Amino acid sequence: MSWQQTVEQTVTGLGYDLVDLDRSAGGLLRVTIDMPWDPSRAGLEQFVTVEDCEKITRQLQYLLEVENVDYKRLEVGSPGIDRPLRNENDFTRFLGHEVDITLKAPIGATGTDIAANRKKFRGTLERPESGAGWQIVWSDAPARKPGARISKKAKPLPVQVLGFTLDEIREARLAPIVSFKGRGAEPAADTDLNPTAAEHGKAGE
Repeated sequence: MSWQQTVEQTVTGLGYDLVDLDRSAGGLLRVTIDMPWDPSRAGLEQFVTVEDCEKITRQLQYLLEVENVDYKRLEVGSPGIDRPLRNENDFTRFLGHEVDITLKAPIGATGTDIAANRKKFRGTLERPESGAGWQIVWSDAPARKPGARISKKAKPLPVQVLGFTLDEIREARLAPIVSFKGRGAEPAADTDLNPTAAEHGKAGE
């Protein structure tokens, strides 16, 4: 078992989800955790706290010492507004949210308005009517300035739809969009806009 797998086993064993694991050349080991999603409790999600991050940090410091993993700083935190989507459960959880996806290979589309070599897309995550796979829906219309009037002669740009499977995805994240419409506005995603984090140096340094 690799140390990465051991970290994931430790995080999940303590009742959390491992969202991301990153090791930088500067010696920073960043671990991103989240509370497990329960679809039966939609709207009642719990969020990661400083205490949660501290608990994971203590366990991982001991684990990494045992595994003899070389690092300088350990940072354990919660996801931000650009939370990565890793698996089927993540995609189901954020259905209806705006996401950024990058394909492993260009779609090679012909006879459409989509460039054949295009890999990156932003749109609303949906399930197709067939229920198989996933799709994002978007329009390439430019964003309107606040208060700008729409010409009655202007023709709406067509809505685009891209179907895909998780095997075709290189990377998927929630689109980092922040709403400033006030407390009554729907959030861009049910993630913490100001991620919680705990950071510690390696023992003995």
